[in-house]
Formats: sequence, structure tokens, C-alpha cells
Amino acid sequence: MIKIDDKKNKIFQQKDQILKTKTINKLISIFTVMATIITFANTAQAAVEIKVALVAPKTTTWGSNVEKMVEEIKSATKGEVKFKVWYGAHMGDESQVLMKIRTNQLQGGVFTGKTLGEINGDVRIMEVPFTFNSDRSKAFATMEKLSATFNEGFLKHKFKNLGFFELGLVYLISTKKFDSFETLKGVSIWVWQGDKLSETLISSMKLVAMPLDLPNVLTSLSTGMLDAAYASPLAITAMQWQSKAKYLIDFPVTYSIGAFLVSEEMWNKIPDNYKKIVEEIAQKHIKTTNEMTVKENVSALESIKKMGITFLNFPQSDIDKGKQIRTDVINKLQDKLFSKKMVETFSKETGIK
Repeated sequence: MIKIDDKKNKIFQQKDQILKTKTINKLISIFTVMATIITFANTAQAAVEIKVALVAPKTTTWGSNVEKMVEEIKSATKGEVKFKVWYGAHMGDESQVLMKIRTNQLQGGVFTGKTLGEINGDVRIMEVPFTFNSDRSKAFATMEKLSATFNEGFLKHKFKNLGFFELGLVYLISTKKFDSFETLKGVSIWVWQGDKLSETLISSMKLVAMPLDLPNVLTSLSTGMLDAAYASPLAITAMQWQSKAKYLIDFPVTYSIGAFLVSEEMWNKIPDNYKKIVEEIAQKHIKTTNEMTVKENVSALESIKKMGITFLNFPQSDIDKGKQIRTDVINKLQDKLFSKKMVETFSKETGIK
């Protein structure tokens, strides 16, 4: 009996050991699977996709360089930071893009003028009329000098600026001949609806503002609903306004800029070890874009002249009047669009009063 019991005990012990071994192996498998899931989860969390939109088509200088930018960022971050980009106003105009960022449908975009001012009004001090006249180099240098201050303002409004774009000097193009500020009075001119800066300028110059969506400007110049519009030479040719106009006032009204903004919330999701890489790559491609834009504006202005558009020169007395108009615009918009502190900072940094 003792021998039989010993055999039974050994059998039970062997079975017990086998059961323990199987249990341990199952636990090891479970922990392995869990570890794999956690690893994949962490990888998924590290992969950040930023959805952005811009009005410019992919085939333009802005569009093509943004495309190169996002490809390089994806490669440099090993796919952990990706941009999904919609070009050519696919997501609407700038105001609509901004609204979609507010509702987190998008996380970034390229903004200019009015929309840029809706985010950070101080930046529009750069676009106050008759500040730089024809001195593009001084305008660009001023933008670079004040960029840190502007960027602080964007951060206060929950945006990270990846870099400033240069649209360039802005000219008036018209269907009628004007040779002075006096003869401009009563002229109907296109304006961005809700753009405080443009509306104030037009009021100060005693023009008639015609708020229209950008695509309708060309038709309105053709039908006579509009007498004049304004843009950089590159934008004028891109929108074919010169095909309906006869004159260009060879005295830049202002200098215009843009910026590539990403919501601060999304920016903070980018791993810290990649933030500097993303910023450096973005600024490299924006610099290339700006260099190309300068050349394209020069070429576009020459092209407009060759098309038979007459370039009109205003008298020196009107250039001096421009300074008075500038002062009037600043006085009306101080603490409404840009702060008094920004006006003082701009004056101190540039020597322009």
C-alpha cells in the first residue's frame, strides 16, 4: 500500500509541476502581449499629426515650399511628427480656417493681413500704410527685428509661429487714371470685409470701400463696380487683375506679411526632442520662400509694365501727405487693433514716428 501511495504522490506532484509550468508560461505570454500593446500605444502617442490649411495652391511658391517643409519634417522626425496639408482654399478662406482651428478640426494654417490681426493685432503695425514706402529691405529688416516680440504675442493668444512670410510691397491698381491723392477721392476700392486697417485707411483717404470676397474682385473691376484694388505685384498677376486694369500707382501703399501658425495645444504635443528640429526646418523653407517671393514680385512688376499698364507717379507733396495719413490711421486704431505699447516699441526700434 505504501508503494502505491508513493507512486500516486509522485504522479500528483508531476501533474502539479506541469500545471504550474503551464500557468507560468501563460502569465509570461500575457505579460509579453501587454508589453507589446503598451509599446505600440506609446509609439502611437509619439506620432503627432498636425492638420493645417492654406489658401495658396500647391503649385505656387508658398505651396510647393510648404510641401517640401512637411516632407523634410516627417523624414527628420522618423515619422513621429507629420503634417497633413490642404492647399488651394480647400478648407475655405483664412477666416474659415481660423474658425476650424478654434473648433479643433484643424491645428494650423498660413495667415495674412486681416486674419493675422484677428489672432494678434499688434503684428499689423507692420502693415500701417505709408510706413516704408518703397523701402522693402527696411520693412523686412523691421519684421525680423520685431519677430520675437510678435511671437510672444502669438503665444499669449495660444499660437506658435513657425515663421513669417513676406508678401511684399502692395500697390494700387485701377481702371481709371489718378495722379494725386486729391483725384482719388470718391474712388470705389476693394477691401477685405471686417479689415479694420484697410477700412480706416480708406476712410482717411476719403475713398469708397467695397467689401467683396477675393474671387469677385476681377469681375467687379471688369464691370466697373470697382475702380481699384490693391495687392503685391505677384498677387495682382496671379489673380489676373492687370487684365482688367489700365493703371498702377507706382507708390507702394503698404508692406504685407503672413505667418505659419500652429495651435499651442498641438505644438505642446510634439516631443521636446523634435521641437527644435521642426522649427529649424520650417524656418529654412520659409526663408527660401521669402527669397523666391522677392524675385517673383520684381519680375511680376516688370511683367505688368510690359503688358501695357501705365505706371503713375504721385507728386512729392502726396508722399508727405502719406505720413499724415499714417499718423491718422495709427491714432484711430491705437488700443483698438494694436496696443499703444506696440506703437511705441515700433517707433523706438525703427525710428519711424
